[in-house]
Amino acid sequence: MIQKDTIVALATASGAGAIAVLRVSGDHSISICSNLFRSVSGKNLVDQKTHTIHLGHILDGDRVLDEVLVSLFKGTNSYTGEPTVEISCHGSSYIQQEIIQLLLRNGCRMANAGEFTLRAFINGKLDLSQAEAVADLIAADSEASHQIAMQQMRGGFSTEIKKLRDELLNFASLIELELDFAEEDVEFANRTQFQALVSKITNVLKRLIDSFAVGNVIKNGIPVAIVGEPNVGKSTLLNALLNEDRAIVSDIAGTTRDTIEDEITIGGIGFRFIDTAGIRDTEDVVESIGIKKTFEKIEQAQVVMYLVDSSESTINSLQQLKTEIGKIKNKYPQKPLIVVANKIDLLEASQISSLTTEIKNIHLLSAKQNIGVEELQNKLLDFVNTGVLRNNETVVTNTRHYDALLKALEEIQKVQYGIDHGLSGDLMAIDIRQALYHFGEITGEITSDDLLGNIFANFCIGK
Repeated sequence: MIQKDTIVALATASGAGAIAVLRVSGDHSISICSNLFRSVSGKNLVDQKTHTIHLGHILDGDRVLDEVLVSLFKGTNSYTGEPTVEISCHGSSYIQQEIIQLLLRNGCRMANAGEFTLRAFINGKLDLSQAEAVADLIAADSEASHQIAMQQMRGGFSTEIKKLRDELLNFASLIELELDFAEEDVEFANRTQFQALVSKITNVLKRLIDSFAVGNVIKNGIPVAIVGEPNVGKSTLLNALLNEDRAIVSDIAGTTRDTIEDEITIGGIGFRFIDTAGIRDTEDVVESIGIKKTFEKIEQAQVVMYLVDSSESTINSLQQLKTEIGKIKNKYPQKPLIVVANKIDLLEASQISSLTTEIKNIHLLSAKQNIGVEELQNKLLDFVNTGVLRNNETVVTNTRHYDALLKALEEIQKVQYGIDHGLSGDLMAIDIRQALYHFGEITGEITSDDLLGNIFANFCIGK
């Protein structure tokens, strides 16, 4: 995994722009760039101090490719923990490729996906959970996902895990020492303190595992299916939520034949709204396919929003609505259901009173008049525990970390069983070592080439 050759990649987004940044890292990065760079002041890059910026030109023989700024990071004082040069050139795609090709001809090779961050991990600049947070930070598309990625990148999560691991490792050493004096029947590990530590670790692990439900939602967004009969205003509501004309709206029932999806951020949390075909009995083949897709999207959604046309509500229709709501709740008992009455601008006060009396917790709005839309957005936020963000608590968003925490908890519970039933130290030592192994998997103290390859393969080139 550890390669000492010098790598290069475009660090900024591909395509034309005002400027582009090329990153070069490796033991020979400064000497290679020095041979291709002519400073306006005549300075040699090799002789300059770290963390300095120099104006000059990149030369291909006698041909000037571009006027650039070169940033130097010497020794281990860089992102990767090895000598690094960053070349800020003009953002022409042609210039970018010409400089990269020049560097490749002079001793560099193209970096693999995530290789700069991989080197940062190998050189001890980041632990593995922090390295993974770099990818999450780049992919963050909401305030909440950005906040969690920043906390993890600063080491909030790994610090908590390392502290637990160090404390457990201390007791593991004492228990292992007891095994060397088995015949003397001595006890180096205080069992009362050990019990307290195991209880503490159990509570912390359960809290982190529980946080994954929130973390996964924040990282990936919440899919919300908007369902109901045809022509109740589902597409109008989608447009109102997105504040744009995303879906076709007409008075003709069955206009939406396929699902339409779009995302917005509410209170820092991403929501993906899915406008589905109206649910009804139909002989139209195309519409039937759309209705089948509607039920597929309900399966995938985390929240179901059932929309009704309040302007057509009668005593009989309200009873039928109760029946339909009951069917959805029975079919999808684990999914939160919001019943929304649209077109309330067409109702009298007595009709609104009747509606709210018959259907508990129904949300009233007019998508066309933008009445009650903001309140609906706030109701959606109630499904996310944003308190963990406000309190700056550690939140787990990574499936690999979640899996390792589950396995660590399983081993700690075995240790607890051993304490409760007075098992010998050698049996408990096996479970403690397994728990330590799973802690080490998270922070990277225990890794394999396959694991690192899988993690960094998902990074973008240049990071």
